[in-house]
Amino acid sequence: QVQLVESGGGLVQAGGSLRLSCAASGRTFSRYAMGWFRQAPGKEREFVAAIRWTGSNTNYADSVKGRFTISRDNDRNTVYLQMNSLKPEDTAIYYCAAALGRTAQAMGVMAGINYWGQGTQVTVSS
Repeated sequence: QVQLVESGGGLVQAGGSLRLSCAASGRTFSRYAMGWFRQAPGKEREFVAAIRWTGSNTNYADSVKGRFTISRDNDRNTVYLQMNSLKPEDTAIYYCAAALGRTAQAMGVMAGINYWGQGTQVTVSS
C-alpha cells in the first residue's frame, strides 16, 4: 500500500514559480514510477509529467516542456514538480500518481495507475 500526499500548491502570478511535493508512504516507493496529472474546472484530468523509479527516464506533456521539471528523492520517498514560467492556463488541481514498474512514457496513460493523491490547487493569476 502506498499513500500519496501533495503539498506546495497556491496562488502565484503569471510568470512565477511553484514547487509541488508529493510525499509517499510505504517501503516500496522506489519501485514505482511517479507522475503528476492536473484537472482544470470543467476539463478532464490530463497528464503533466512522469519519472521512472530510477530517476533516469522522464516524460512531459508538450504544454509544459521546458517550463516544468520532475524529480524524485527515493531516500525521502518524495517526488517534486518544479513549475516555472507559470501561465493562467496552468491553473488546476494537481494530482500525484504512482504506478508499479512503469516507464515514464507509460505513465501518460491513466488506466492502471495504482495510487492517487488527494490533489493540491494551483492558481495562476494573469
